[in-house]
Amino acid sequence: MKNLTRSSALALLATLAAPAMAQTSEAGQEAWIQAQQRKAAQAMRASAGSAAVTPAPAIEQDKSAWMPDLGKLTATGGVIQVEGAGGGGLTPWALITGYGTRDSYGANAHYTYLSTQDYTLKSYGVAVGLMDRVELSLAKQEFYGSLAPLADLKITQDIVGIKVKLAGDAVYDQDRWLPQLAVGAMFKHNNGIGGLGRVTSVKQLGAASNAGIDYYLSATKLLLAQSLLLNGTLRLTKANQMGLLGFGGDLNDRYQAMGEFSAAYMINRKLALGVEYRMKPRNLAADHEKDYYDAFLAWFPSKNLSMTLAYVALGDITVYNPKRQRGVYLSLQAGF
Repeated sequence: MKNLTRSSALALLATLAAPAMAQTSEAGQEAWIQAQQRKAAQAMRASAGSAAVTPAPAIEQDKSAWMPDLGKLTATGGVIQVEGAGGGGLTPWALITGYGTRDSYGANAHYTYLSTQDYTLKSYGVAVGLMDRVELSLAKQEFYGSLAPLADLKITQDIVGIKVKLAGDAVYDQDRWLPQLAVGAMFKHNNGIGGLGRVTSVKQLGAASNAGIDYYLSATKLLLAQSLLLNGTLRLTKANQMGLLGFGGDLNDRYQAMGEFSAAYMINRKLALGVEYRMKPRNLAADHEKDYYDAFLAWFPSKNLSMTLAYVALGDITVYNPKRQRGVYLSLQAGF
C-alpha cells in the first residue's frame, strides 16, 4: 500500500512538471526525479514517526489516574493503633495512614490481638488516607475475660475516627524544627456487657455514659539523618479503658487532658524499634485505671504489608481481677 501511494504521488508530480522537464536535459530530468523520490521518502518517514507517538486513549489515561501512587517512604504511614488510627500501637500519630502522596490516596485493613494474664482484646478494621491530608477509620474492639469471676466477660465497642493534617510535613521539613501537626476525633460507642448475668451495661459499673468522643492533637517529627521518629499526642477524653468500660464515672465525669508519647528508631528501612507511653484518667471506683506502655518491633517487608510485635502493660483492669495486666500485642496490616 505504501509503494502504491508513493508511485501515485510521483506520477502526479511528473504530470504537473512535464512542460518544464521537456525543456531540460535527460540528466537534469533524472536528477529532478531522484530529488522528488527523496522528498517523498522523508515525508513518509515523518508521517510514520508521528503515528508512533500518538497519545494513549483517554480511557487508559483515566484508569492510571485512579491508581494509588505508593509514593511515600516505607513506614511513613505508621501502623494502625488499637483504636484504628494511623500511628503506633497505643497512640495516634500526626502521620496519615497509607502510602498515597498529596496527589493520591492509600488504604489498609488491620487485625490486632492483645493478650494479658486475665484478658484478651481483639481489634480489626479499615482506614483510608486521602491526599496525605485526611484520614478516615473504622474499627471494632472485642474484649474478653479469661479468669473468674470475669471468665465469661465479653464487651464490644465500635469506633469511627477522623484525622486532618494541619501543618508541616514529617518527611520534607527536614530543614525545620516544625513537626507535622494533625487533629483528630474518635467517636466511640460501647455495645454493652455480656457474660455477667444481670450486668449488661457499663453504666451498672458506674460509668456515666456508654458513648463518647475522644479529641486529640498530635505532633510527629521524623529525623531522617538520625533514623528517629518522635511523637507527642494530647488527648481530651472521658473514656475508661479506651471506652471498654464506658465514659465518665462516679469519681469524675469531665474531659481530662492526657499525654501520650512515642519514640521509634529505624534499624533499617524495613525494621523499627520503639516505645510508647499513654496516660489514662481515673473515673471509676470499680476500676483503678493505670497508664499504658509498651515496647514494640515493627517490620515492613513491603508497602503492602506490616507486622508489629510488642510487649504491653495495661495496668489494673477492674477491681475484680486486681493485678497488673501485662502481655503480648500482635498486629497485622495489609494495604497500599
